[in-house]
Amino acid sequence: MKIDWVALGSVFGVSLVVTVALVGLFTLGITGLTRRERAVAQGGSAGLAVTGAYACFAACAAAVGYGIYLIVA
Repeated sequence: MKIDWVALGSVFGVSLVVTVALVGLFTLGITGLTRRERAVAQGGSAGLAVTGAYACFAACAAAVGYGIYLIVA
């Protein structure tokens, strides 16, 4: 059995980049929800922050769904 180290390193690199990107995207969503709570506490409105947060969470869900699709297919 011969291990293709270049392919293994490529898979590791891509999975690392995608994981960091998903964590960053999820963090942006959490930050948007935090800004909404802060704006409501101050009596304001933060519609853009909520919309951005939901968009980040939707992108995370789409990426996870695509990953599951790749595993199953």
